[in-house]
Amino acid sequence: MVLAAGCGWRAEPPPIVLISIDTLRSDRLPVYGYEGVRTPGIDRLAADAIVFERAFSNYPLTLPSHASMLSGLLPPGHGVRSNLGYRFAGEDLPSLPRSLGRLGYATGAAVSSFVLRRETGIDEGFDFFDDAIQYQAGVGSAGSQRPGVDTLAAALPWLRSHSDRPFFLFLHLYEPHKPWAPPADLAALYPDPYDGEVAAADRIVVELISELRELGRYEDSVIVLTSDHGEGLGDHGEEGHGVLVYRESLQVPLILKLPGSRSAGTRVAAPAQLVDLFPTLLELAGGRAEGSDGTFLLDLAAEPVARSLYAESYYPRFYYGWSQLRSLFDGRYQYIESSDPELFDVESDPEQRVNIVAEERAIVARLRRQLAAIDERLTLPTPADEETRRKLASLGYVHHGQSTHSRPAMAPQTQTHLLADLMRAQRHAAAGEVLLGIGLLEEILEANPLMLRAWEQLAKSYEHLGRPQEALAAYRKAIELAETAPHLRLSAARLGAATGELDEARANAEAALPWDEGSARASLAQIALAAGDLTAAEREARAALAVRSPNMAATLSLARVKMARGAVQEALALTDEVDRETDKPGPNFVLLRATLLVRLGRLEEAERELRQEIDRYPSGLRAYSRLALMLARHGRTQESVTTVRRLVETNPTAAGFAAAARTLADLGDPDSGKALARAGLARFPDSRALQELSG
Repeated sequence: MVLAAGCGWRAEPPPIVLISIDTLRSDRLPVYGYEGVRTPGIDRLAADAIVFERAFSNYPLTLPSHASMLSGLLPPGHGVRSNLGYRFAGEDLPSLPRSLGRLGYATGAAVSSFVLRRETGIDEGFDFFDDAIQYQAGVGSAGSQRPGVDTLAAALPWLRSHSDRPFFLFLHLYEPHKPWAPPADLAALYPDPYDGEVAAADRIVVELISELRELGRYEDSVIVLTSDHGEGLGDHGEEGHGVLVYRESLQVPLILKLPGSRSAGTRVAAPAQLVDLFPTLLELAGGRAEGSDGTFLLDLAAEPVARSLYAESYYPRFYYGWSQLRSLFDGRYQYIESSDPELFDVESDPEQRVNIVAEERAIVARLRRQLAAIDERLTLPTPADEETRRKLASLGYVHHGQSTHSRPAMAPQTQTHLLADLMRAQRHAAAGEVLLGIGLLEEILEANPLMLRAWEQLAKSYEHLGRPQEALAAYRKAIELAETAPHLRLSAARLGAATGELDEARANAEAALPWDEGSARASLAQIALAAGDLTAAEREARAALAVRSPNMAATLSLARVKMARGAVQEALALTDEVDRETDKPGPNFVLLRATLLVRLGRLEEAERELRQEIDRYPSGLRAYSRLALMLARHGRTQESVTTVRRLVETNPTAAGFAAAARTLADLGDPDSGKALARAGLARFPDSRALQELSG
């Protein structure tokens, strides 16, 4: 029999452990019938616990889902509607850690992803909150997350030091979030890397439970294992999550172990949701949840009640120009509201393949009325600064700003094929097949001209081809759709400065000032340099550094000002400063530093830095050109020619051929440059740069 509220099985409040395994579908665990992976730790925990067979997230993204988990409020109540551009105002809302703290609990948390950094407000109410994830540029998602084993290692000292009193530990594991990279032994064991990462997460669960046993706190603990959301895995055309709200994206494991393993082995079929955790854990601790959107899970288990579970996603509206999705699930039917509404009978159609919205009008009307009673209270996302956007992008999340286009939005479920096309375009770009990627992007935009991500990718692709005017035109279109997206403004400003569109570049940089002053001031410094205004460049660079330091772009602009004024040694000292403060400064830094070293006569150092840059970033074209010119000017002609040849061999793209042709012309051999451009044109006939260079 399941215990109801108020049962007194303890002399003091029980320890509470909440384990959130990011992006874990319930139907990919043996506890829920899956046979493709072994999870002995989760299995053993489930054997001592109550298993809720149908538990659902309220939002298929990490930050809003955890906000619901820790506040007991649906997204309209806590206001967090995406991973970026929102802050959880926990100080003004119900907060599980704060409420438990008032009951005498020590409260600690350790998280594995930049998405849950303390700046989001999700740390509110915790005495201890470890989010020490060292961001690294250029290494993909690894730069904005940490392995779960490291997160547990960060939490264990706190756990050990507070194990003699009531405590609440929130442990967030990022496995099995994409991109999947399970440990080598698990990768060899499981052909599906998602399964491999599930197994990796299970190992961490084993270690945590072993620690609780060793501390003598396992038996009397309340332990919850759940996830913030599921993963599409291609079931309805979405590989990841965030866009759609079908069961694969919302249904999560929910395992609740009570002190003394009471009610162990119970399985509950009544639908549950993540907002139920707040009232459940607070009441198990002896408190009382007021104003929660959730239900006490033990009451639900003892006597199922009729209820409809709410979920939503505004991600497709904010970042793709599609309509938002709002959903209600009443235990049998799921109604999904959009510009093309859907209704599914989940009992007879668990894979949700047959939309019966036209046949079941009475059910649709009932659920639609219930949905209308839930106040959206939508606040649009605040534009993010460049650094935050870059870190979230490394985890696969996009942030392009709110579309201001007035055309009717298309339903996300009718557009998911475009997500696959976007991925194909990205793969073409990564393989150097930029023109193929551009063709796909243009087809996407013809079908859906509101897709901001495609416009930005098109702009980057044109840049890569050396077609700056077309790139700038694509950025202009993206800015029309998302006027307040500062990173688009800053990209257009950078490109405008390079192409001589200085007035437009300046206007774009100034438009980004309210949201990302540090980057915008650095951009204004670069524009002033392009205009030859050293005084303005220095003023803006120093203003940028006053807002945020370190700021590599601003420091390099200041170094260029020093170099232009003849203070070469001072300029080099500034690059030394960047080198100390930045792990991977990038090609602009290396090229400037090499120029300064050459001017100081330190040729061997300049050559070494350029060669190291080529080895680190073989696709960076300018380092080859700069090295070839330097070698030629010092009589090393054969080595210079070899460097140009390596440029083309390593980068057999239109941009690579164009860079090599320009370098040969700069070396005083324009005929060879034209011949190379013609050879490139035979492979890339649409390249305007090669057309101009071959004439």
